[in-house]
Amino acid sequence: MENYELINNTDEKQYEFHVGKYLAKIEYIKTDTGEIYLTHTEVPTALEGQGIGSQLVEKVLTDIENNQLRLIPLCPFVAGYIKKHPDWRRIVIRAVNL
Repeated sequence: MENYELINNTDEKQYEFHVGKYLAKIEYIKTDTGEIYLTHTEVPTALEGQGIGSQLVEKVLTDIENNQLRLIPLCPFVAGYIKKHPDWRRIVIRAVNL
């Protein structure tokens, strides 16, 4: 699988992968107090089953950690990824139950 470049599109409030003519994205809400809510993940149907969504989540979580933000994963896809990779719970706000 290709290694895609993560783009943080702050104007649209979403992380993005540009894959050919397609756009895979995770939408977010960021607070002034250091929390980030991941609200929606979208991978075009033509790209499904290729691991692009998982790679996107992994890179987004790495970016969140590198920026020392606290995560609230509202998106079921992101929450499911964290359940499968529990080491990422380290950046989830403690009060959040996955």
